Amino acid sequence: MADPIDVVAELLAPAFAQVAGREGVDPVVRPSDRADAQVNGALGLAKELGRPPREVAEAVVATGALDGVATVEVAGPGFVNVTFEAAFLGEQVRIVAGDDRLGVAPAPAPRRVVVDYSAPNVAKEMHVGHLRSTVIGDALVRILGFVGHTVIRENHIGDWGRPFGMLIEHLLDIGEDAAAESMRQGDLDGFYKEANAKFSESEQFSDRARQRVVALQAYDPETIAIWERLVAMSNSYFNLVYGKLGVLLTDDDLAGESRYQSLMPEVYARLEAQGLLQESDGAQVVFPPGFTNRDNEPLPLIVRARTGAFMYATSDLACVVDRFERLGADVLLYVVGAPQQQHFQMVFEVARMAGWLVPPREAVHVGFGSVLGPDKKMLRSRSGDAVKLIELLDEAVERAAAAVAEKNPDLDVGTRAEVARMVGIGAVKYADLSTDRVRDYVFDWDRMLSFDGNTAPYLQYAHARICSIFRRAEVERAAVRDAAVVVDAPQERALALRLLAFPSAIHETLATWSPHKLCTYLFDLAQDFTAFYEHCPVLRADEPLRTSRLALCDLTARTLQQGLGLLGIETPEQM
Repeated sequence: MADPIDVVAELLAPAFAQVAGREGVDPVVRPSDRADAQVNGALGLAKELGRPPREVAEAVVATGALDGVATVEVAGPGFVNVTFEAAFLGEQVRIVAGDDRLGVAPAPAPRRVVVDYSAPNVAKEMHVGHLRSTVIGDALVRILGFVGHTVIRENHIGDWGRPFGMLIEHLLDIGEDAAAESMRQGDLDGFYKEANAKFSESEQFSDRARQRVVALQAYDPETIAIWERLVAMSNSYFNLVYGKLGVLLTDDDLAGESRYQSLMPEVYARLEAQGLLQESDGAQVVFPPGFTNRDNEPLPLIVRARTGAFMYATSDLACVVDRFERLGADVLLYVVGAPQQQHFQMVFEVARMAGWLVPPREAVHVGFGSVLGPDKKMLRSRSGDAVKLIELLDEAVERAAAAVAEKNPDLDVGTRAEVARMVGIGAVKYADLSTDRVRDYVFDWDRMLSFDGNTAPYLQYAHARICSIFRRAEVERAAVRDAAVVVDAPQERALALRLLAFPSAIHETLATWSPHKLCTYLFDLAQDFTAFYEHCPVLRADEPLRTSRLALCDLTARTLQQGLGLLGIETPEQM
């Protein structure tokens, strides 16, 4: 343990127990603008004891629990302001510097978490609308894994349904080789549009497509074989996009809609057996409590349409059952756009009614806003279509190459290309992740590729600058990781406090499923480092101060690298 907030809480727990006459009193230690930390637990304990809060706070301080760790002051009605001793801070930094996990302790009670994210549609292009789900989901997967949870990635691709009748027939018309070449070239949208046009214009083709849907739903072997080839062609292209974007998804993570088709009759039967189904306009529905339409009438979740067909809600309920019962999940995360919020709330409520979603099991909709163009409308290409994700990523790398060449024209061609890839992809990811996920954001090339402000290039450059300090010093970074650390200067102190807050940033990010909180922490860290570097000479300092400051530099670089890595962003050593 090296986070000073946690250390203070641990040291004060016995003091509060002594004053309270019982164990288990939370000291309630929080960061503070008035001091390094503030202890607020005396207020609640005073109510329990029937004593003035200030008197309780003074009794806690009188135990001497923080002697040698911090100076303390009772303020206001019973707050305890805590200012850490410089020697204590320096020792905590040294402890973290010697820890490969940078002070982040593994989760005390690891859980099994299924993360549903990305979810493109077969035979359709991945566009900018898939960006947020993919990068937010990928960041959460990485952070959850880092703290020790077992993470199961599920890419719930759209690989089933009525459109596959026309897609299969179109594939047969043009030939598998031609279809495969079209998809290799990234023209999935073209393939889909051609099939759709034929379905609209040709009665003969539409009849064939409908018959093919029937065969598909009956699991006709020949039709399934063609369907599998169509899915495989699309997956090859999805993998190309994932490779460029640098996310963890692979074919092993595919969990398409097709997987849950055979489970839907069982889900229906289980809902029926529990008496949860009701008829509404010929459909079989469940009325979860608390949901109404505009006329304040109960809102139904449709499980089976009047035609007898199962619905998306049925498929989503099958997912819930499968993930809890087959995969043994404790937590389900659905990284899906905000417009689906009510749908998922209703699905989760029906799952609770059915007894599938009961504590300690959890299901969370990790919703997010949209990517907007300069006109504050959905980002579109010049032709008015959705922007293809792969084209956006290629443009990001091209633009980054120009920015990197201007920043450092002395880089060799190979290094420049690799740095441009890291900077371009990192810029796109960070611009998305640094925005509170529930908000829309405007896609702005100039802002996201800037080397100033809260951007990936700014953080990547801070990391590269630290690497250059060690090259100039001709010192191996690992050599300073057990050095005594001095935090006398205000900028040293601010940087040390920020470095020690890394575990708290990770915790807060997971507590709200919000990667932007980790982004904010990393930006603040980079700013604190800049202030430190400007006011505290490193290479010109005398020993042992020089080594102390090099140790702070190294720990900053490692924290930036680890933090950005958890966001799926790489950190060049030179830029």
